[in-house]
Parts: sequence; C-alpha cells; structure tokens
Amino acid sequence: MMLTILKSKIHGAIVTQSNVDYRGSITIDEALMEASGILPYEKVLVADVTSGERVETYAIAGAQGSGVIGANGATAKVIKVGDKVLIMAFAQMTPVEAKKFKPKIIIVDGRNRISRS
Repeated sequence: MMLTILKSKIHGAIVTQSNVDYRGSITIDEALMEASGILPYEKVLVADVTSGERVETYAIAGAQGSGVIGANGATAKVIKVGDKVLIMAFAQMTPVEAKKFKPKIIIVDGRNRISRS
C-alpha cells in the first residue's frame, strides 16, 4: 500500500503577480523552492487562505531572491495578487517510509522571505 504524504510546504506566502495569459502554473521564487524541496514542474496544491479556494497546478521557478509568487493561467482566475497562500507538494510512500519521513515546511513573512523552517 502507498500513502500520499506531505513532502513540502511553503506557508503564508503572498501572491505578488498574476498573469492570466500564461499557459498555467504557479511561479515560485527559486530560493523558496530550494528551501522547501519543491522541484520545477512538480505538481503542487495551492490553498488560498484569503478566499478558501484550492488549485492543483505545477511549480515553475521565479528569480532567486525575488520573493515572487505568481498565479498564472487558470490559476490567476482563482488566486489574486495580495492573497495569502499555502503551497504544498506530496509524495507517495509506504507506511514504513512515512513513519520516518519529516516534510520540509518553511514559513515566510509578508515579503515572501523565509522566517522559519
């Protein structure tokens, strides 16, 4: 049996840009991706704390150190600039693996800089 377990989480990020004409995805500051363990093109679940909406999409790297969190394509129809979001990635694990695993969780401040990990 395989379980779906939280692998990575960026907690409390603020959406800084929106581009409905982009083909899709969420742009994430590359520094945040590296710190959280989220890889380019990895599937992520974005929970919008402001609106309560949830969107599945994939991550693309934004400029390192820029603090960018960008809603693109259809995601931009649901998640707006200024919204607070949680960005989560999951992994498949056996129960034995899951018991030993600890997700990478980073908490960011109002400028999308890491405040705790």
